[in-house]
Amino acid sequence: MSENPARQRLRITFGKFAAMKYTSNLDVAKIWERVLRRADLPLLYSQGFNSRPRLQLATALPLGITSECELLDVLLRKRIPLEDVAQRLRDVSPDGLETCDVVEVPVSSAALQTRVRSAHYVVTFEESVPDLSRRVAELLARPNILRTIQRKRRTVEKDLRPLINEIRVGDAGELQMHVAVGDRGNLRPGDVLQEMDLLDHWHRVHREQLVLAEMEELKCN
Repeated sequence: MSENPARQRLRITFGKFAAMKYTSNLDVAKIWERVLRRADLPLLYSQGFNSRPRLQLATALPLGITSECELLDVLLRKRIPLEDVAQRLRDVSPDGLETCDVVEVPVSSAALQTRVRSAHYVVTFEESVPDLSRRVAELLARPNILRTIQRKRRTVEKDLRPLINEIRVGDAGELQMHVAVGDRGNLRPGDVLQEMDLLDHWHRVHREQLVLAEMEELKCN
């Protein structure tokens, strides 16, 4: 790092749509490597034999879910103006990967993965679910939502209830979820739908916002 220090950190907000929603987090990172090279950004590379661009994805997006709010931090070896960066990325991106915004953040910012706290999802059903409000109320009234999980050859019982910040039914009959995401706890929308016995109802899930630690701090102030 002393030979090639980071001079600029860019934070890219991007969306995953169409077939891209079935692309794994690892493959998305590889796709971004190609996109950033094609856009001719002065990427900072890791040291060692197999050097890679210094990228940080905020958090994995479950397969099959679309999003408009995924975050990627990119370290650059020299500073560049931001005026045309977003368009340069769009020009070389595959279908379904959409750059929404590019901003500069401090080079010394904490790792993006450690800043993610929660996410907002919207679940849209093909047909209305008449008892949806009742299902939501019953779920939220439960003091515990225990789930048995297999981890490294051992069984762990996990309580999902503390990971639910809010669930409500929107005006159009959609389900709006605000749930924990990140290294302090991660709740998938599918787990919530399973507890509400809704997995058999045809639906689409869309992530519309990632909440970072600094956003929570702003709300508190």
